[in-house]
Amino acid sequence: MVNTGRIFWLTAACLLVMAGCHPKRQYYPRTMPERTVEIIRFDSALLSIRADHAADDVQALYDTYPAFMPTFAEQALGVNAMDTDYLAEAFPLFISDTLYGFSKTNQLVLETFADMRGIRQELSQAFTRLAYLYPEISVPQIYTFVSGFNASVLFLEDGNMGIGLDMYLGSDYPYYNQVVYNYQKQTMRKECIPGDVVSGYLFMHFPYASTKSRLIDNMLYRGKLMYVCSTLLDEPDFEVMGYTREQWQWCERYERQVWNRMMDKRDLFKTEQMLLTSYLNDGPFTSEISQEAPPRIGTWIGWRIAESYMEHHPEVSLQQLIANNDAEQILRDSYYKP
Repeated sequence: MVNTGRIFWLTAACLLVMAGCHPKRQYYPRTMPERTVEIIRFDSALLSIRADHAADDVQALYDTYPAFMPTFAEQALGVNAMDTDYLAEAFPLFISDTLYGFSKTNQLVLETFADMRGIRQELSQAFTRLAYLYPEISVPQIYTFVSGFNASVLFLEDGNMGIGLDMYLGSDYPYYNQVVYNYQKQTMRKECIPGDVVSGYLFMHFPYASTKSRLIDNMLYRGKLMYVCSTLLDEPDFEVMGYTREQWQWCERYERQVWNRMMDKRDLFKTEQMLLTSYLNDGPFTSEISQEAPPRIGTWIGWRIAESYMEHHPEVSLQQLIANNDAEQILRDSYYKP
């Protein structure tokens, strides 16, 4: 026999819980004109260079990838793009290297990223949403590459991008211990690629436009774009931020204390570069708060302020949020009070 009274109280309890939640605003319709992100496997072509035909194969890379190859040579490798003789000598050594682990790493890239369909699907969905907001945008082509741990993301002059797959082999990949700090390894995972691509694209296409250089202006610039990024991706917020789950939970747990400390020190309206670097740049922690505070906590707080602002102003669009450079007005009208 069904206990209707129990069902009633369970339903009522669920409704009360739901009423206490504040789900994110929905900015996108269920159906939109799809935009597909093309992923171009430059890494596979590069790793196919033959030692006995290196000069011809390098020239073939220039012929096949005329926009990306010069950028890759100069930005990822730090080599004069016209020095094809050097590249013809260096590439075969790089491919076969065992001393620095490049041979093993390159092979692992081909195995780990043999199937890019999941990443392509995530990026296509994100850029479909972004194109809904900005129909005039050009959806980038994504070139994948390996560079001996030299670069994660490259930006081309034509608006396309490159992703260094050898920088996303997992936080526990042993060779990372030789090239990066421990705190950097947490974002060197396959799951971080969509967030890095989309956030990189946003920061490239919506540069800092405020005439002021105070901490609050920088916090809200970065926080606004991270909030927008979180609406474009169906990823956990901690992944979008480049945090571990534990770091995100720390920020939530001590949000009020962090904010009160920033207010007590009157940091919001300061412009000292060292202070901005502490709050906004990557590192092992945010020194202005404590050695337990995750890095970039200024950006995290800026995200929370932007989120509160949008929750209190359903008439404001994402485009209007991005275009609004009045940090004090956003802060005031966000009613942010952790």
